[in-house]
Amino acid sequence: MKFIKQIFVVMALLCVSQVFAEPELGKDYKVLSTVQPTRAGSKIEVLEFFFYGCSHCFKMHPTLTAWEKKIAKDVELVYVPTIFNNAWEPMAHTYYTLELLGQQKRLHDDLFNAWNVNNIDLSDEAKITEFVGTHGVDRKKFGDAYSSFAIQSKVTRSKQLAQIYGIRGTPSLIVDGKYLISGLGPDESIKVLNYLIGKARKERSGKH
Repeated sequence: MKFIKQIFVVMALLCVSQVFAEPELGKDYKVLSTVQPTRAGSKIEVLEFFFYGCSHCFKMHPTLTAWEKKIAKDVELVYVPTIFNNAWEPMAHTYYTLELLGQQKRLHDDLFNAWNVNNIDLSDEAKITEFVGTHGVDRKKFGDAYSSFAIQSKVTRSKQLAQIYGIRGTPSLIVDGKYLISGLGPDESIKVLNYLIGKARKERSGKH
């Protein structure tokens, strides 16, 4: 009986060590070769590179949303609609157009569900305009903004950011212009994200 208790103690200690194990560089995250300037000012910037039609992004979405609701005051989450091919570009236009119209947060879940649950075809401007119109967005305002210079500039910038940060898949997270998280499950990603935010916070304060 004593031996069995010792086994349980050892197993419990192993489980605790795994839970609190520090994320490993090269395994759980990478350090970018060139640190990039962020646009969040004094805040620690977290970028999520995503695509609405990406099943992994869809799985990450609820976990990241729950995390965002508890976000620290010195952290800012920024979504970056990613464009790996021409077929992905309409959704980048959609994201930034809805953002301009103040409707992005309201329709964020609906767009994920349209792609991953309801299998709705949102492959071009006409289909997208019809979809957002049925969800309370002014069709004319959406259409006027969709191909505007302002939106095209944001889409171009999105492409540039993916190249600058070497994004190879979605979802990918960038922390403070320096750290890359990619290829992990939702819970693991958040664990590493919190760790790297803490690391970035110490680095900013000069504590290592």
